[in-house]
Amino acid sequence: MFRLIARRFLQTIPVLLVLITASFLMLRLVPGGPFDSEKATTPEIRHNLEAYYGFDQPFHKQFFTYVGNIVLHGDLGRSTKYSNRTVNEIIADKFPVSLELGAWSLLIALTIGLSTGILAAVYKNTWADYVTSGIVMTGICVPTFVLGPVLVLLFAIHFGWFSASGWYVWQDRVLPALTLGIVYAAYIARLTRGGMLEVLGQDYIRTARAKGASETRVILRHALRGGLLPVVAFLGPAIAGTSSSVLAMSAGVARYWFSSWRTHPTE
Repeated sequence: MFRLIARRFLQTIPVLLVLITASFLMLRLVPGGPFDSEKATTPEIRHNLEAYYGFDQPFHKQFFTYVGNIVLHGDLGRSTKYSNRTVNEIIADKFPVSLELGAWSLLIALTIGLSTGILAAVYKNTWADYVTSGIVMTGICVPTFVLGPVLVLLFAIHFGWFSASGWYVWQDRVLPALTLGIVYAAYIARLTRGGMLEVLGQDYIRTARAKGASETRVILRHALRGGLLPVVAFLGPAIAGTSSSVLAMSAGVARYWFSSWRTHPTE
């Protein structure tokens, strides 16, 4: 296991270098620059800004400085939007909120997905199965950019139970976490139902029931061990997907990251 982890870790190093290089080159080839929106900037001020951020340096020097600062020091440079702050400071300021939101979203997804999936598998082809399956399909079909405003309209504006914005009290966390968690809860419920149905037909489950084990013990002690294997395999992509959704809500951080090293085209 240690060798596998070490090998995978070493494989990520060239991948990250390729991604850093690709992002730098793509931003270098895009027309425009980080100071094009400054309408009142004089040529002298523009030259001073480019010199301050190192954009007046040759292309290869910018590249090696950019890569060297990231690899050796973990320094992403200064933000061109907020000159008094570094990109590291901006990310450090936003990352705890993103991490907390992702954790709550994953917890909601597991809670709703596992409970509805187990319920649908235990009561197969009954009204409980049909109702939960319908709810699951709704969660899969409705995108987050539609679900989020609907939840805000109902539970924040109409009923006033939760907050529509902010990040101060627990009411502020419910709707964002619910919006991101419901989508993955639908997939987890489908995987749980399929895995449980496959396990519940195995011989050792029938043996446990023949020995007089209660249905609760059969489900919780025997069936869940094998039935949740598809869910465990799905947790990796789910965590990655939840993280990407959270990062999408913090798109400004990525803009600061890339724009801090975006070069100005040669005139």
